[in-house]
Amino acid sequence: LKIRYKRSFLGFLWALLNPLLQMIVLALVFSTLLKATIPHYAVFLISVLMPFTFFSQSLTYAAESIVGNADLIKKVRVPKLVFPMAALTSNMINFLLSMIPLVLIVLVMRQPLYLTWLYLPVPLLALTMLTLGATFFFAAANVYFRDVSHILQIVLQIWFYATPIIYSAEMFGKYQWIFKLNPLVYSLNGFRMGIYAGYLPTVQSILASFVCGFIALVVGYWIFRRNEDQFVYYV
Repeated sequence: LKIRYKRSFLGFLWALLNPLLQMIVLALVFSTLLKATIPHYAVFLISVLMPFTFFSQSLTYAAESIVGNADLIKKVRVPKLVFPMAALTSNMINFLLSMIPLVLIVLVMRQPLYLTWLYLPVPLLALTMLTLGATFFFAAANVYFRDVSHILQIVLQIWFYATPIIYSAEMFGKYQWIFKLNPLVYSLNGFRMGIYAGYLPTVQSILASFVCGFIALVVGYWIFRRNEDQFVYYV
């Protein structure tokens, strides 16, 4: 975080200003100019756009975390897990700080602040497990294949449009089941329902979010630890 905001006049304040300005633009575009048919569309969108941004930025930073610290890895014996975890943690802090401007936007849009906001740590935990597993995988893969970091950007763009973020899954009627193949949907759905809808997901959806997160974490951790001793020869 210090490196990210180094020599910035506003420093850590950008962690609040960036999401706030982004939310204001989205609120103006979708609530005023486009006149979206979904009520309080800005809140509908932002409620899942923020956690997806946390997910995508964590993967982007983590993919370069081992290669980018090659000099340190070659000189000092340090646990390699530190680097992708640092990428996730810094973006986690940004995500948590962005909740402050989200509350402001919700109040300005006259969207109720439901008690289900108290449920948000649950999908956040599931999303963190999924994200951490993915960061381990992409950080390790990028050591051997430097194209991974470039391919990841394309994958994240496709993933964004394949996830009900700017649209509702209900729009697809009987084809909604397709989104159940997307492991990210379950945790993001928890954020949208808690912030926008004001009620809790089903038990099946909650369990699915943790199952996907657990599988991703175990697989990503196993792949990373299996290969970490070889990183020094490839960076």
